[in-house]
Amino acid sequence: MKIALMDSGNGLLAAAAAVHRMRPDADLVLSSDPASMPWGPRTPEDVVERALACARAAAERRPDALIVACNTASVHALDAIRAELEPGLPVIGTVPAIKPAAAAGGPVAVWATPVTTGSPYQRGLIRDFASGVDVTEVPCPGLADAVQRADSDAVDLAVEAAAAATPRGVRSVVLGCTHYELVAERIRAAVQDPAAPPLTLYGSAEAVAAQALRRIGAAPAPDAEPSGGLTVLFAGQEAELEPASLFYPEGRSLVTPSPARF
Repeated sequence: MKIALMDSGNGLLAAAAAVHRMRPDADLVLSSDPASMPWGPRTPEDVVERALACARAAAERRPDALIVACNTASVHALDAIRAELEPGLPVIGTVPAIKPAAAAGGPVAVWATPVTTGSPYQRGLIRDFASGVDVTEVPCPGLADAVQRADSDAVDLAVEAAAAATPRGVRSVVLGCTHYELVAERIRAAVQDPAAPPLTLYGSAEAVAAQALRRIGAAPAPDAEPSGGLTVLFAGQEAELEPASLFYPEGRSLVTPSPARF
């Protein structure tokens, strides 16, 4: 079994780690183009072109499914990727987890890139799935780039700024960019009101990993032999995970052998 994931940069690590936890015997292909980041400010046409290039590079490795582990790419390029690769290759997009967050009750904060915040796409999700729920959209300028570089000080500054724009007393925060899942606990610590119930964070990694397995008819098998291989592609060329990716537990989990089972 082989699962491919694509993103502009290391935002795909959270979903890749989720796939690895569910199926440690699966081969993984990580296709990204970190030199072209950030994708958010680019034109939709440019995002489509770059996302298609990453998707094509991944498809050349003949995976069983492709996860578009990027909110920006899913917004602008998912239809184009599916039109080119399906039905031969199942393609799974990433949608901010507004629906489950709203179902749990508000108030809810949606952290996203400045371009996504207030976009027709995100407003549509709020309209369709969070009607009657108190939802605040919070732009997070610079956070995805700081996560990509594993710049701890820049991450803290961006998180603090977004936390200051988040209303006190929110019950949940939707992580509307896959990069944010890599610093989820830092977000929790910045937003959590000591006087309020524990904050719930809603990411997409577990859901898209599970959906990818469903699409290919595979069940989770977390106790399977950890025999899966890892292929890393930058702009279509084989590479190694960047040091910044190994800063995160999700990245390290992909290259660290699992403990032997007895």
